[in-house]
Amino acid sequence: MSTPTTPQPPARPRLGVFKFASCDGCQLTLLDCEDELLGIAAELEIAHFLEASSDAAPGPYDLVLVEGSVSTPEHVERIRRIRAEARHLVTIGACATAGGVQALRNYADVEGYLATVYARPDYIETLATSTPISAHVPVDFELRGCPIDRGQLVEVITAFLAGRKPAIPNHSVCFACKRRGNVCVTVAHGTPCLGPVTHAGCGALCPTYGRGCYGCFGPAGTTNLPALVPLMQRDGMSEEDIGRFLHTFNVTAFTAVEERGQPDVTDAEGPG
Repeated sequence: MSTPTTPQPPARPRLGVFKFASCDGCQLTLLDCEDELLGIAAELEIAHFLEASSDAAPGPYDLVLVEGSVSTPEHVERIRRIRAEARHLVTIGACATAGGVQALRNYADVEGYLATVYARPDYIETLATSTPISAHVPVDFELRGCPIDRGQLVEVITAFLAGRKPAIPNHSVCFACKRRGNVCVTVAHGTPCLGPVTHAGCGALCPTYGRGCYGCFGPAGTTNLPALVPLMQRDGMSEEDIGRFLHTFNVTAFTAVEERGQPDVTDAEGPG
């Protein structure tokens, strides 16, 4: 008489989370999901996430989240290995999608920095540029922000579990301001603000508290810098001030807008 077997539950999709040159803030956003994280863990096997656990399993992975920019020769090889093990790869945060604030090195003398900062610069292995992950491997979706928004991250993970494109808006912060009923800080108070040209995602956090937008989420889907720059000059900003205002978290992306008139990044289509 044979012994009946107990049906095994289907294997859960496997999630890997990896870090490159970054501050870890976007990975912490995943940990900060709190109650949502319990639901994610119930649907996914979190196979590799060193920010949360040293118990890291090898690939392959169904979904990989990558934080950070490619800044060293070792990074180039490692991101290629990770891409080869990932069914879907999503970059999270300004470093991974645009090179981050460290991409300021792209417009300066890296050798000079090394000599100034390090006592033994010959011990340091670095690239002359800090570049987004998409400059090295195919990326299935880019989630903007410095750091990313918790709600948008949950939406991206949910979308990939369901096999659909993430519903992430591509409009500007001005839309979020209007939804919150904010009075425009530029119109009412003459406060310089990058909201008209910045990708939504933060919920218009800074304008809600009377500050101008700093462009943490990078360029919106369509921008009109030639129209915005005269407003910033009217409100007392010099050409140098405006350059510094634009060249922070997403320096390469905003530089591309200045040079080409449109962002040098596009939203990928997500899973088919």
